[in-house]
Amino acid sequence: MKTQELFKVLEQNKGKALLFEYAPGLFVGANYHITEVKHVSIDAVDCGSQTDAWKETIVQLWESPNELGKTEYMSVYKALGILNKVGKMKPYVLEAEVKFEYSNASFHTAQLFVNDFEIQGNNLIVKLAVEKTDCKAKATCGVQETELAMADEQPCCEPGGNCC
Repeated sequence: MKTQELFKVLEQNKGKALLFEYAPGLFVGANYHITEVKHVSIDAVDCGSQTDAWKETIVQLWESPNELGKTEYMSVYKALGILNKVGKMKPYVLEAEVKFEYSNASFHTAQLFVNDFEIQGNNLIVKLAVEKTDCKAKATCGVQETELAMADEQPCCEPGGNCC
């Protein structure tokens, strides 16, 4: 989801509570805070020696240990107020991909992509997901579709494969 799309969804749902589903059926606690907004510029070189550059907006969510029993989620209105204040201080690149950075005691720190959102009653649920890493230079590295199925077991590029 692009940053501008997130803002549009938030604008349309100001009266709702804002929940984040970080894995199927698992939600960021009601004690969360928006602790940081990062405007990130990526300047990369892949294993096929191709360059790329893009922007990302990363919103960090943190669960306060002092509010463990909290049951009321942050309102979309309040979250939008925080994000708009940030935008006045450091303007957003509205075409940038938006991600949410989150962790808890049983979930590793991750930058999560927005897969979708859903309205359930008075709740706006932002559905997050982990994206797997990928070889962007498949053609250069000679990665076949059958090899992609074994990507978890083998590295993308092999020695002498004209990359890495």
